[in-house]
Amino acid sequence: MKKLKRGQRSSGVDWQLDPEIQKRVKTLIKDLDLEWLSYGRIFFYRSHGSKARAYARTWGLPRLWQTTLNVEPAYIVEVISEYFDKLDRRKQDEVLLHELSHIPRNFSGALTPHTRRGHNNFKDKLKQMIVKLDNLNNF
Repeated sequence: MKKLKRGQRSSGVDWQLDPEIQKRVKTLIKDLDLEWLSYGRIFFYRSHGSKARAYARTWGLPRLWQTTLNVEPAYIVEVISEYFDKLDRRKQDEVLLHELSHIPRNFSGALTPHTRRGHNNFKDKLKQMIVKLDNLNNF
């Protein structure tokens, strides 16, 4: 394989639909009563070869694209295999909940940032989901 020069990026990212992650998230949405998530419009991919340093990331479809393409809002949750697969199942669920927390209640195609302040901020919303998940797992 050819060595990259500084500043160059490899284009060798491979994305594949992941029905296993889709099934896990469907269970999380149902068990945690995350009713605002329109499940049919969230797609799940596993990537290989990404240079990102995250475990996963969420992609939204902005309103301009929705209008131009005449489609409903949608989201993609991408798990980055090189990092995500090394986590135990509970940490993987936390990562998935973290990514779902980026999806706002109005399901508009936008993303909720980490820095939201005030009532129902991002971190509080995520903590509530994790506590609820822990309570379910303890029964």
